[in-house]
Amino acid sequence: MYSSKPNEYYPSSGQPVPPPPPAAMGFPHPATAPQYQGPQPWSTSLCDCTDDCGNCCMTCFCPCVTFGRIAEIVDQGSIRKSSSSTVSIRDNHCQHRVKACGTSGAVYGLLEYLTCCHWVYSCSYRSKLRAQYSLPESPCHDCLVHFCCESCALCQEYRELKHRDFDMTIGWHENMARRARAANLPPVPQAWVNDKVKVPNDNAQTIILVQII
Repeated sequence: MYSSKPNEYYPSSGQPVPPPPPAAMGFPHPATAPQYQGPQPWSTSLCDCTDDCGNCCMTCFCPCVTFGRIAEIVDQGSIRKSSSSTVSIRDNHCQHRVKACGTSGAVYGLLEYLTCCHWVYSCSYRSKLRAQYSLPESPCHDCLVHFCCESCALCQEYRELKHRDFDMTIGWHENMARRARAANLPPVPQAWVNDKVKVPNDNAQTIILVQII
């Protein structure tokens, strides 16, 4: 009347109960679990300064400008609040950009002029940049890179942000505004084809006029 085959869910006494599969316990199967992605490589190497000659010259003669632009993007346009940080609503983005970029650049310039320890300040932003975009610590430690090759390090970080579609001349807030406007644009209309127009010729071929909007 009843089958003598033991039930797989209720085995007979004396048999060990197998553990439930990982999926039944809420854990992903090892084969389907997401793989960890390590650090992503830099878009350019430390010595590729000539890839952007304009920035290379600016960094050599006025590194505080390059650093100020990098710091504004890495800090996402934020600055420390103070009693003099009140801005008008109309020029909020412009004035906020001047303060964010100018403050970091001024601090960098003062440290370079007074203490020659500006590389300590700039290497901290290299670490922030690497953490934001999962970049490797190469070719050596961040402090050593900025201590030995300060100009090359700034140029590399500047190029990295440009490679990630940042316009370094307009600041964080304007970059975000551009991306927001691009996201809200309607889709580009597809090409439309006019009616077929037959043109008599020797081979009696059909010419299709295509007008692309």
